Amino acid sequence: MNHKRKRSIRIFAVVLLICGSLSFVRNDFEIAKNLDIYATLLRQLNENYVDDINVGDLVRTSIDAMLDELDPYTVYYPESDLEEFRLMTTGQYGGIGALIQQDSDYVIISEPYENTPAMESGLQAGDRILAIDGKPIRGKTVSDVSTALKGQPGTTVKLTIQPYGHKGSIVKEITRKEIKLPSITYTGMLSDGIGYIRLAQFTEHAGKEVKEAFLKLKEQQMRYLVLDLRGNGGGLLNEAVNIVSLFVPKGELVVSTKGKQQHLNQQFYTTSEPIDKEIPIAVLVDGHSASASEIVAGTLQDLDRAVIIGERTYGKGLVQNVLPLSYNSQLKVTVSKYYIPSGRCIQKIDYQHKDSNGVNLRKADSNATAFRTRHGRTVYDYGGVEPDMKVKPEPYSTVLLALISQKMIFNYANEYRLQHKTIPPVSEFAFTDAMYADFVQFVEKRNIVYETFTEKAMKQLEEAAKEDKTDRILQSELQSLKNAIGKDKATDLQKYRKEISEMLHVEIVGRYYYQKGESEAALQYDPCMETVRTLFGQPDLKEYHNILSAK
Repeated sequence: MNHKRKRSIRIFAVVLLICGSLSFVRNDFEIAKNLDIYATLLRQLNENYVDDINVGDLVRTSIDAMLDELDPYTVYYPESDLEEFRLMTTGQYGGIGALIQQDSDYVIISEPYENTPAMESGLQAGDRILAIDGKPIRGKTVSDVSTALKGQPGTTVKLTIQPYGHKGSIVKEITRKEIKLPSITYTGMLSDGIGYIRLAQFTEHAGKEVKEAFLKLKEQQMRYLVLDLRGNGGGLLNEAVNIVSLFVPKGELVVSTKGKQQHLNQQFYTTSEPIDKEIPIAVLVDGHSASASEIVAGTLQDLDRAVIIGERTYGKGLVQNVLPLSYNSQLKVTVSKYYIPSGRCIQKIDYQHKDSNGVNLRKADSNATAFRTRHGRTVYDYGGVEPDMKVKPEPYSTVLLALISQKMIFNYANEYRLQHKTIPPVSEFAFTDAMYADFVQFVEKRNIVYETFTEKAMKQLEEAAKEDKTDRILQSELQSLKNAIGKDKATDLQKYRKEISEMLHVEIVGRYYYQKGESEAALQYDPCMETVRTLFGQPDLKEYHNILSAK
């Protein structure tokens, strides 16, 4: 290389360095300039606005609005919201341990968690909260009530309750405890040597809990494993790595992260010897399986270690870090994207770009890139993990959706609990014809209101007839059609009896055996489990091995 060329390269390198430095200086100047404008504006508002203002509320609103321009996972947590942040990362909080829901102007107990102060104090589903520490809560939201119920373990809270099915009220003084939401909501042995673990979230120690559940199932002669990640929105990345480590050899790449700051890019490998690298595994996923769930499912798919069953996952391929801010506040910020072993990123939504309507762009299937699994199977970066065996549950009927939204299912289960102090074990309890007949009478007394798809189409037809000025000519025919639709609708409770009965069965079991009982009962009607039993029931697991070997 001649001297002149070397000199040109050095000059170019210096120019790049200066440009980079100027870029940093320019960014620093922009930050300083806009912070000064913001502080000046806030000071002028505080001094001159016609009414008194709450500076803290204004600042919080402005911060939230700023972060809304980014992605929904970049979130500011002031000191007052640290309990919420702790719940998200650890599954722990100080409180009474109950799910709550809105019911008109009030908030009611939806379901107490097992072995918590809520259950021990006798709170039951359907109980209406009238006041907290003597303060009426009528008109308050679920968020308001949830905040009031949380607090330091050991402190007490007085709840004025109207028990379900009673007109009067009672006061319960409940001592808050440290509540740990279970990472695993149900585990057990099913038929034909199939072990089942339902993982609800990737909080601290999730990997350890899955390992313990797995070893207990092995003691019960488990030959096949079902890991259910449906509805699991994710959590801690390291716990996803820990769970993959249970089933693949030590030193395997699980996930890599790539972001703006290259020195923070990381690769995560399995760090321990597996407890079982041979057992056949089925992983269940759906459209609500996200983030850490997608790392586990996608990695086991890329390594051809498990068959993925269900629906395409959510498509969250972003990684967040938590950064400390002043005054004990926190910022959860998206710092990178993650890539699973085949090299694909499963992020679905592009938060940097929007269409003409201001809606974030979504990755189109037609733009997907092909990747290869370890055994050469073709997989795509559709945005989300595409299952090896697709199982799409049947959509709920209109009448069932109405029964759920109008709390007919919920309240009938409460009524049943009032009249029956106990029921048989989950595996023995059956929802009978007599019980369904009783439910029909329960609904008929309460006049359920809903509109079928046919009725909606009928309204459109009537409107079209008016526009065409043929409504008078077709009046007789339209009325006959409406009458026929009305008669057909009257039979909906019988027509959709099977799916309504299944929902009632699961809801009633939950009143006695809580979340674990609900999960166990629901498995009886689960279409994914039907696919699992077929897959693991074949001689020599032919289809299972064919899927994983790309045949």
